[in-house]
Amino acid sequence: MTEPRIAGRGRSATWVTVLGALAVLSLLATLPLSLLSGQIGNGIVAVGIGVPCAAVGVLVARRQPRNPLGWLLTLTAVSLFVSNDGGDYSYYVYRLGHRIPFGPAALALDQLWTPGLVLFVAVILLFPDGRVPSGVSRRAMRAFWAVYAVLLAAMTVVTASALAARPIKVDVQGGLSAIDKPVGWFAVVQRPALLLILALAVGFILRQVLSWRRSSGIRRQQLKWLASGAAVTIASVVIGIGFASTGPTSALAQWVDNVFWVGLAALPVSMGVAILRYRLYEIDRIISRTLAYTLVTGLLIAAYAGLVLLSTRVLTVSSSVAVAASTLAAAAAFNPLRRRVQRVVDRRFNRARYDADLTVAAFAARLREEVDLDSVQADLAGVVTRTLEPAHLSVWLGQRG
Repeated sequence: MTEPRIAGRGRSATWVTVLGALAVLSLLATLPLSLLSGQIGNGIVAVGIGVPCAAVGVLVARRQPRNPLGWLLTLTAVSLFVSNDGGDYSYYVYRLGHRIPFGPAALALDQLWTPGLVLFVAVILLFPDGRVPSGVSRRAMRAFWAVYAVLLAAMTVVTASALAARPIKVDVQGGLSAIDKPVGWFAVVQRPALLLILALAVGFILRQVLSWRRSSGIRRQQLKWLASGAAVTIASVVIGIGFASTGPTSALAQWVDNVFWVGLAALPVSMGVAILRYRLYEIDRIISRTLAYTLVTGLLIAAYAGLVLLSTRVLTVSSSVAVAASTLAAAAAFNPLRRRVQRVVDRRFNRARYDADLTVAAFAARLREEVDLDSVQADLAGVVTRTLEPAHLSVWLGQRG
């Protein structure tokens, strides 16, 4: 190994250690700050998303230092931890009224949440090897980084202006009002930038779908892992936004909202498993189960909401009775609905589950009629490959007598 390569690996290991240590220190500060500020739900979300990002990011960065996915996931984790710590600290200072120093610095760190999560968009297109394949995708990635830079610059300017004002305007969540409720030129910049980033995210997902259709072998399995994580993440975001968009809610609804936001952790976890190529061959089963439970959850939520509205608005039943009856109906329908949806999903995404029994039965019938050992060996290898899809296969035969 040449000296420049050794030096490069040494620098990579140093930066991995620095970022990992920063993630650990900011994570350790999360628990006391969340308890002091009373913002435990936000801490759970930060830890639930950040810990998988940090673990996968550090592991990938150490094993594949030239793959930017590891570095981006680690930066995401650090941004989430530091932002949550800053948000808890600023809430403790500005909303709870404790006169302690570094309140403005905490408000500035609180703004890292959005830039950290937006890095997920770049991670989608760079998966799994960190390279952007085609010219169109490269131009799209350059456009993403340009929009990301504009968004960061605008947030920096607004944050600096808001912190320089006296008094500093803080909203009920302890964040800067100028960022959480954008107005003026910042609103003109922020909203289109976020919409462009969302559009690019959709484009990156479609690009990976096309790549999956043209790929085979390990890469195809890796893209299936990405699909499973993305399905959970998208479902979590949609449900989380649904709960968050209803305005003032009960403590239970807020906790449910936090739990669904933690579902974003599925994306880094699935990417880490696929990149490190560990047990890739159960992905068809995982995808089918993920899609089935996502569909069942959505259908039950829709049915539950419809039954509550029908009972309270049309039949004028007491709200508590309507909620209890709707809950019982949804619970009773869960298993039958899950079985029906699972069968439909398996036919499309886990077809091997249905074909395996037929394949084995056909092999057994041929085996009774076959007398050539070499043909049996080849047939056995083909059956195992089609039904189990192992990474490697060897057939050992005893010495012929």
